[in-house]
Amino acid sequence: MARQNTTAQQDTTTARQDTTARQDTAVTPPAEAPEATDQPSPVSTDAIWRLPVTVCRITQFLGERTADALLERAVAATGDAWQPSTIRDHELVPDFRRSRSHQDFTAPELMSAIDEVVGAVEHTLGVSCRYTEPDYTLNVHNDGDFYRAHQDSTAEFSPRRLLTFVYYLHRTPRPFDGGELRMFDAALPLHTGTTGAWQEHTWRDWEPEHDSIVFFRPTAWHEVRPVSCPGKRHADSRFAVNGWLCAPDPAKARTRA
Repeated sequence: MARQNTTAQQDTTTARQDTTARQDTAVTPPAEAPEATDQPSPVSTDAIWRLPVTVCRITQFLGERTADALLERAVAATGDAWQPSTIRDHELVPDFRRSRSHQDFTAPELMSAIDEVVGAVEHTLGVSCRYTEPDYTLNVHNDGDFYRAHQDSTAEFSPRRLLTFVYYLHRTPRPFDGGELRMFDAALPLHTGTTGAWQEHTWRDWEPEHDSIVFFRPTAWHEVRPVSCPGKRHADSRFAVNGWLCAPDPAKARTRA
């Protein structure tokens, strides 16, 4: 019986403590509500919309036999035909672009294949390439070569370029590392001003796979990542037919008229 009474007393004490705790909580005054205001919250002026750039990519584009034959022609194109690659108005800027270009290389089989798919590419990218004419070169990247972030066309520079294409060729297995095509997402500020440093941008890398081709709008920001080719042999390079479908030149049209 004594043990039962002790237990009862403990329960009562606990109950009293609980009651006291509830009473203490009940009498705590509520926090004052913030004053109402008619002013809206400030809008962030640093907000940026990041929009992924649309790229059309086709693998095994020409087929093994045609692609290998085109590669052999690219490898055989040696000598004085190769010149250091330039930017804009034939400016040589090795800290910005380092590679070699063959201006007179022709690839009619590639142009015919592009003609067959350009309708689907137009639909995907939302461009019209009607009455366009191709302009392209053969570019080669070897050990340490690169091309920093740039646009192929702006309102002031090469505005006739409507569509960029890059067709890749290399020996298999691939004898070099790197050389990816880095496509930067479009960064559009909510308010006019800077879009931030390049280190803050987002992107996607596309592998330079043999017999693959990519299409994109020439206004898109992109770059060629540095190439590592320890052997430094010309035949082991990253070859690419890089070009554009361009609107007709008004000056030529007036001459023909």
